[in-house]
Amino acid sequence: MYLIAGLGNPGKQYEATRHNMGFDTVDCLVETHNVPQGGVKFNAMYGKGIIGGEKAILMKPLSYMNLSGGPIQEMSSYFKIDPETELIVIYDDIDLEPGQLRIRKKGSAGGHNGIKDIIRRLGTEKFIRIRVGVGAKPKDWDLADFVLGHFSDSDRKLVDEGIRDAAEAVELILSEGVDVAMNKYNRKKPKN
Repeated sequence: MYLIAGLGNPGKQYEATRHNMGFDTVDCLVETHNVPQGGVKFNAMYGKGIIGGEKAILMKPLSYMNLSGGPIQEMSSYFKIDPETELIVIYDDIDLEPGQLRIRKKGSAGGHNGIKDIIRRLGTEKFIRIRVGVGAKPKDWDLADFVLGHFSDSDRKLVDEGIRDAAEAVELILSEGVDVAMNKYNRKKPKN
């Protein structure tokens, strides 16, 4: 069984913001695969279904981004998920162009506080992650204001495509393995 955790912040004021790429991707997976909601457990919304022929738990931690590690660690323990082989974390990345994906099997937090907390709580940097690009912060902007802000219409189109790609990448990881997904999605998208 896999645990697919989409990072974001709960609450109406955070919907469709740059920081909620993980939540948006989980919502896309729930809709595409008709995953029934299981309610709330360990301070996370979750549901169980079949994706890419594998049993999967989809979760959205409700702890706010910077404390994502607690719900993920508790859910992993409860469902006996091996984070190094059965966990996929989806989140936003300001170092990638809007809608661009980057899939990795392990790595540092790269300055992302949600990932820092997950690494700290799990005690490992080895877990699959899918980063969805939201574009670079303008020079004079505060980072928090930027990631909690909304997209321009043109970027929104790219990001919506990126969210669909991220959902498809999850399916590909579960059905054919992470290397196949990396080969397909870890390349620059052509500019339209």
